[in-house]
Amino acid sequence: MHHSLGQAGRYLAIAGLAVVMGLSYELFVFPNAFAPAGINGFATIIQYLFHVSIGYLSLIINLPLILLAWRKLDADFARKSLLFVLVFSGVTLGLGKLDLLSSIAYDSGSSEILGPVAAGVISGAVYGLVIRLGGSTGGTDIVAAWVHKLHPEASLVWVIFGLNASVAVLSFFVYGYQFEPVILCLIYCYLSSRISDGILKGFKIALKFEVVTQHADELSARLLQDLHHGVTVLPAQGMYSDTPKSLLICVVNRSQVMQFHNVLREFPDTFAYVSNVNETLGNFKHVTQ
Repeated sequence: MHHSLGQAGRYLAIAGLAVVMGLSYELFVFPNAFAPAGINGFATIIQYLFHVSIGYLSLIINLPLILLAWRKLDADFARKSLLFVLVFSGVTLGLGKLDLLSSIAYDSGSSEILGPVAAGVISGAVYGLVIRLGGSTGGTDIVAAWVHKLHPEASLVWVIFGLNASVAVLSFFVYGYQFEPVILCLIYCYLSSRISDGILKGFKIALKFEVVTQHADELSARLLQDLHHGVTVLPAQGMYSDTPKSLLICVVNRSQVMQFHNVLREFPDTFAYVSNVNETLGNFKHVTQ
């Protein structure tokens, strides 16, 4: 997606994603008495308690962070983050004042869980796509990018977990001493994380087979002929049998798994194992069978 759009197209896409996020908050978050993940979770709690729009709160929190990103990180990243925050704040402020969506907002309805599920899926998709476009949704994204630049080895997993856990715990006290808002927050966090993680890892999922065999030439020829994928051959030594062998490495489409198994059955003395490949780059052919 990042490479297929021009610079203007990427900015336009980020603005559109910010509109989607703003609509999601108005339709699925605010009417359902729960707080989402991250900095916006705290902003949602403040809005609920003190009736200060998240649009203003998002600007107050994010503008200093975006200035930090501009000075310490990357100007293009900062501009895209600023665009997202401005559009998101504008959408939430405008919709809140005009009250345009109150008649169609999902306020529990038949199930309290559906609002957070919808919001979590949308948030995860927006987050993943914005990051792939070279921007951010603000908040902890900018802090994470800054810390990563200063300390590339540092992991913010526990910091983000602690932030989200704090929002979940606060939800118990803010929303009437009930466990439902806590559970809804956790559901939102889980779905948002899973969806964004899938998008960031890429859509070109494949499988990597590593095969130990004494029939490298014959097996490679069959794989090239039947699966139309290249094979890398490395020398190997079987320590148990003390015999020279070869290690074949072949990355294939998921739809070709059974076809690969069928080829291996013709070589009963081979040993193979398989692992997931989250994304393929470069000259990898997606074969349709």
